[in-house]
Amino acid sequence: MRILSCFLVVFTQVIICRAQQYIDIGSRLELFVDDYLIEELKDGVLKLHEPQKREIVLVHDEPWEGSGSGYHSIFKDGNLYRMYYKAWQHEASGDLSTYHPLFCAYAESKDGIHWYKPSLGLHEFKGSTDNNIVMISGDVNGLNVDAGHPAVFRDDNPAAPADARYKAILVSAKPNFGLAAFKSPDGIHWSLMAPKPIITDGAFDSQNLAFWDPSIGKYRAYWRYFTKGEAPKGPNVEWAKIAKGTRGIRTAVSTDFIHWEEQTNLDYIESPEEELYTNQIKSYHRAPHILIGFPARYIDRGWSKSMTLLPEIEERKKRAEKSKRYGTALTESLLITSRDGHLFKRWNEAFLRPGIEKPGTWTYGDQYIGWHVVETKSADKGAPNELSLYATEYYWKGNASALRRYTLRLDGFVSVNAPYAGAELLTKPFIFQGNELKLNFATSAAGDIYVEILDEQMRPIPGFQMDDCEPVFGDAVERTVYWKKGADVSALAGKPVRLRFKMRDADLYSLRFQ
Repeated sequence: MRILSCFLVVFTQVIICRAQQYIDIGSRLELFVDDYLIEELKDGVLKLHEPQKREIVLVHDEPWEGSGSGYHSIFKDGNLYRMYYKAWQHEASGDLSTYHPLFCAYAESKDGIHWYKPSLGLHEFKGSTDNNIVMISGDVNGLNVDAGHPAVFRDDNPAAPADARYKAILVSAKPNFGLAAFKSPDGIHWSLMAPKPIITDGAFDSQNLAFWDPSIGKYRAYWRYFTKGEAPKGPNVEWAKIAKGTRGIRTAVSTDFIHWEEQTNLDYIESPEEELYTNQIKSYHRAPHILIGFPARYIDRGWSKSMTLLPEIEERKKRAEKSKRYGTALTESLLITSRDGHLFKRWNEAFLRPGIEKPGTWTYGDQYIGWHVVETKSADKGAPNELSLYATEYYWKGNASALRRYTLRLDGFVSVNAPYAGAELLTKPFIFQGNELKLNFATSAAGDIYVEILDEQMRPIPGFQMDDCEPVFGDAVERTVYWKKGADVSALAGKPVRLRFKMRDADLYSLRFQ
């Protein structure tokens, strides 16, 4: 009996060790935004895709708004799209004391494309409540709240009480400097959740945010900090001192949104030391186990011939008189992705560039992407839904900044890209659940994709060999892969397998066993 018992222990340990070698993807959607599933990629590349420019959806031209409006939070709430943003008038070369305080304003849409600003009747501006101001700066139960750095989300935590179905993070100034938590039953009427800031270790001079992550059953927070130099101590800070530091991102988790733990700074794969303003991190709604962020990259290029040839040189020089960086710093947005919330794959090539030169472009504060992407209908009749994201334009220009919409195909951030000469992709071993293999892909008319399923010894499985695969070509966000015997792969479910792809003039964005 003792020998049998020892054998069972050893056998169990072997099974556990072998099981730990395999990624269990179940039936979830897997994006190729990193090398998580990739064992080998031959003659192909991971290709970052640029969002497609669409229309301006909102101009911040109300008297209580202005050129400093930004830090947008956008999310879909049932049949309604909601947007919250900083409302502020600010000219980089002007006198900031002459303009109105910072507000949090609200807009909504039925399709994510056509937005309107409802008259909420909540807060007075110059004698009238006929405005869309949803939160104001000032004293809130003893906290000096800055409504101009809002991050708002719908809380999908099933345990969230009805009066806290919506939550928001705002900055609280000295003497209680930090992040203040707010709640709302309807997204319109807000109240303080805790008498003191919930997070106090950071710089916070950006859009600092938090959200419910269903993949871990906890809240995550991401906020701004400085890796070196002298960090700011409040809203009235000497920027010359801040310039000594490097702007970065810090994170923590919480079970109740009030008490936060496991604070740590983000690590990046292949990251240069560049300063990041925002982070815009959130769970991707189609694959919640993957976190996607769009941080704004800040880079001061200094004065050079190219800088003087960028649009509106006189305005640029005027801005530089107040602070040199106002004239010579440039901003754009990047893409970062993570599966654990701490280590991020950072694409150092710009995700959203400043774009073609024209008046109002290539300036500090532009191309900040709002928080976060939403799914919208395509303008092309019969085409599948697409992703919409939104970015600022004309920041600190005149009397109104603007918000422009951009689009991507579903899951279309990054693809495995194969040239016409062909490429091969081999996955790591994994276990799945499902009956069919679905691909999100695009090929040329001459391009195609073939898929082979291998066992754990790297042997092609009979019936699922490369020669058995029907060619996959076209452009679809979900297409079933067929072999000569059909599409049913249920006999392989729960067993360790690999996939080998042969691709030609094609892009592969994501896959799912379903």
